[in-house]
Amino acid sequence: MPTPGRRVEITAVQVRRVVTDLIEMGRWHVGDRDILVVFDAGYDAPHMAHLLDGLPVEVLGRMRSDRVMRRPVPVPWSSPPQGGRRPKHGKEFRFAKPETWGEPDAATVQVTDRYGTARAMAWDRIHPRLTTRSAWIDHTGELPVIEGTLIRLQVDRLPGGGDPLPVCLWSSATALNSEDIDVRWQAFLRRFDLKHTFRLMKQTLGWTRPKLRTPAPGVSWSASGPAVAANSTRSDSGPSRSRARNSDDFAGIRHEPPSPAPRSPSTRCRNTSRYGAGENNHGAGENNASPRTKLTTRRAGSSRLRCSVRPHAATTPSTRPGGYTQVNSPRPDISGTLWAWAPPLRRSPSQRSPPSPNGPPAKPPQPGEMHKP
Repeated sequence: MPTPGRRVEITAVQVRRVVTDLIEMGRWHVGDRDILVVFDAGYDAPHMAHLLDGLPVEVLGRMRSDRVMRRPVPVPWSSPPQGGRRPKHGKEFRFAKPETWGEPDAATVQVTDRYGTARAMAWDRIHPRLTTRSAWIDHTGELPVIEGTLIRLQVDRLPGGGDPLPVCLWSSATALNSEDIDVRWQAFLRRFDLKHTFRLMKQTLGWTRPKLRTPAPGVSWSASGPAVAANSTRSDSGPSRSRARNSDDFAGIRHEPPSPAPRSPSTRCRNTSRYGAGENNHGAGENNASPRTKLTTRRAGSSRLRCSVRPHAATTPSTRPGGYTQVNSPRPDISGTLWAWAPPLRRSPSQRSPPSPNGPPAKPPQPGEMHKP
């Protein structure tokens, strides 16, 4: 996962490539307005504007509500009595403290249908105070002063009914009038709508879930998408293909019924046994014992019989007429005849105990015999 500074650099390379292609294709000419590129708070807008310097672009990005930036140095600037050079930064501009804002350079009020009354205030030449840390740790030379316009937007309500918190935007353009301010925050809201449109397509309609190879299933999925979204809203659950299939009738789409499942393989398994030749044993007998036999077993958690191959040592007679079932270990029956056979345990030479130098061990005394020293 790249760091925030590295992520901004990668995005800047991609934006530079797109802008260069637009210029080469004749989509932008000298004298046109700058191309407006809108970012969310995940990208540092001043840093992005510095990386895209030299291109006809204007960067507009959302800022955190607890950010601290700097105001410009007042002009004219008078040197203090003790002397000193002219400072690079003015007083602090804290987003969370209105007493540090001062009077805005521009203010607008617009009435909208979705957000109610939208109030915007703008301050010119607001810039961050950069330090040789984080994304600027590898910067050589004097750190730049990246000035822009700060816009604070406050609306009455949100379409989803949430709490309308203020939004702080930073534009790399300066000296903006009231009309320009309205264009910037409306462009950001437009970008916000596009973002949630893609979110609707991915999470609600589920258009990224099906693996489609031909256009016909894509048309079916797109036609059933609104109905799936409505069903998901009513049932408070995610999208599913089953509900989409039920809503395909309005699009004239018919689905063939699924083909019947094949018969269980257990019906084709023969009942075999090692001992005795019966009518269903097909030649299996005591003198023709095979170490492996096809059996009919039940798997854990499944009620369907399956054909499998198991050694005789792991089988025992079943009460089901279908054949044998798997057990843990073989055991003899009442008559003493083993239904399953296991080879005796043999030890390797390394596991055998060495012979005693005093001869074989003495037998323990039997009951009724006297112990002899």
